[in-house]
Amino acid sequence: MEFFGMGTMEIVFILVVALVVFGPGKIAEIGRALGKILRTVRKASFDLTAEVTKELETKEKEHPPQPEEKKK
Repeated sequence: MEFFGMGTMEIVFILVVALVVFGPGKIAEIGRALGKILRTVRKASFDLTAEVTKELETKEKEHPPQPEEKKK
């Protein structure tokens, strides 16, 4: 199993170090904060994608693509 190019042992080591440094209570708070951040970023990304798609569709309706002239 690889996650960002790291193997299982590297991930476990990072989690153990984080647990020792921050403690179990702080780890839960950090996890919740990261979850909120990820949800916010995902929603913003979805909203931006929807807005760009909507604008592109509007532009296509206003100015449909013209067929290219054939070259001799």
